[in-house]
Amino acid sequence: QVRLEESGGASVQAGGALRLSCAAFRYLVSQSCMAWFRQAPGKEREIVAGIYTGTGNTYYSDSVKDRFSISQDNAKNTLDLQMNSLESEDTAMYYCAAVRNPVGDSICMRRARVGRISDYWGQGTQVTVSS
Repeated sequence: QVRLEESGGASVQAGGALRLSCAAFRYLVSQSCMAWFRQAPGKEREIVAGIYTGTGNTYYSDSVKDRFSISQDNAKNTLDLQMNSLESEDTAMYYCAAVRNPVGDSICMRRARVGRISDYWGQGTQVTVSS
């Protein structure tokens, strides 16, 4: 069965950087619609970034645009999230997510904008940013 496994979460100072990675098992990262979400204590889960790996087209929420970068490594079959200029508001559990069925670039971006890349989930990795 499909499994997504996140890693890379840690405690860092504000202004620092982290790189999260999501290893996919029994799921091909290339030609896929995938995303990173996060959930802070007491808040709803929100999409941070999405990508259609077939074209590399990406979506970012306004809160992380210009600071975070989503990418894939087809050789390693992983989805990564480079997070720079971290702020205390970025403190959250970060989750990797993917869609079950193949979708095209435009559908993937549409789903990303409404946070509907949610058929498969990882267990999450904690990011804590202290100011």
